[in-house]
Amino acid sequence: MVKITAKDFKKILVDENIIAEELQNFVVQELIKNEKKVATAESCTGGLLSKRITEVPGVSSVFECGVCSYANRIKNKVLGVKSETLKTVGAVSPETAKQMAVGIKSLANSDFSVSTTGIAGPTGGSEEKPVGLVYIGIACSSGVEAVKADLSDAQSVNRETVRKLASDVALYCLLKKIKNVC
Repeated sequence: MVKITAKDFKKILVDENIIAEELQNFVVQELIKNEKKVATAESCTGGLLSKRITEVPGVSSVFECGVCSYANRIKNKVLGVKSETLKTVGAVSPETAKQMAVGIKSLANSDFSVSTTGIAGPTGGSEEKPVGLVYIGIACSSGVEAVKADLSDAQSVNRETVRKLASDVALYCLLKKIKNVC
C-alpha cells in the first residue's frame, strides 16, 4: 500500500509542476482522450470529489455516477462493503476503501473508480486513527489498490483542509492510474 503525507504530497505537486486546483481538469482530459469512464464513492469528502470532477466542461461523456456513502449501512447496502470488514477493521481502513472502489465500479460499470474514507474531524479521531487519516481506493481492470493519506501533518488540520487535501490526493492517484493503465 502506498503511503503519503500532506508534506510529501505538496512536494510531489511542486516537483511535477502541478497546481492542485487543476487536477480534476487533467483527470477529465485523460478520461476523454482514452474514452474511459470513472465513478466515485465518497465518505469523508462528502461529495467534494464528485463536485470537482463534474465542474469540468465535457465531463458528462466520462462520469455517470457518484455515491456519497457516509453511513456504514450505505457502504454495505449500496457499495457492497462487507459487514465483517466494517465490524473488524472499521470504515476507515484500506479494506473498506478498496471494497468501496470495487463496489462503485461495478454499480456504474465504469473503467475506473475512486473512493475516499477517513476522518475529517474535528472530532472522531484517535491515537490509532487520527483526524486527517484518509484511505483512497482506486479500482480499474488491472485490480484495486489503496493509498494511505496521513494528512495530519497539514499546516491546518481542520475539516475543510482534510476534505480538500483528500480530494487532491484522490484525483492525483486517479490521474496516475489512468496514465499507467491507458
